[in-house]
Amino acid sequence: APVPRRQKCDHWTPCSPGSYAYRILSSGGKGKLAKICFEDELIISAEKGNVGRGINIAIVNCKTGKVTSTAYFDMWGGDHSGEMMTFIKNAPEGSLFLMVTHDDGSTRLKDDAKKLVKDLGSKEIQNMKFRSSWAFIGAKGFKLPENIQKEKINHSDTKKNRYNGWPAEIQIEGCIPRNLI
Repeated sequence: APVPRRQKCDHWTPCSPGSYAYRILSSGGKGKLAKICFEDELIISAEKGNVGRGINIAIVNCKTGKVTSTAYFDMWGGDHSGEMMTFIKNAPEGSLFLMVTHDDGSTRLKDDAKKLVKDLGSKEIQNMKFRSSWAFIGAKGFKLPENIQKEKINHSDTKKNRYNGWPAEIQIEGCIPRNLI
């Protein structure tokens, strides 16, 4: 049998020509780092050397599909909520936000930063706990379709953790229409 054709961001099935492919994978334990793939480009990953402890964010222009910026905000090592809020606020209308945790994204995450992420469409940011695995895609200035996978969370639970004290990685993936704005 012929080898199956590889799809963008390693999806099982291809996205339609008028859509962007995405996959967001949280970290799992100390060794498996978070990854963000958009249109078959690893935007944030260990291979790129730009993944960090805390909340990792990639901003993409929804009209062009081009990455405009990436950053991570260490919510364990210091008070970086304000920096994260500035990063989000400075993104132009029409931006997609692909967000994922590595290690801990909640310890010093302030309520006003949570509200800002909630305004992008998150339903789980308020529920994040120490070392929760969290993956999210949101939008600024427009709405994402209801039928796409936008968010997933897995809380640390010492009785159920896959990795000694750490929850298992989670992922969300899907296709986003290019003509949303």
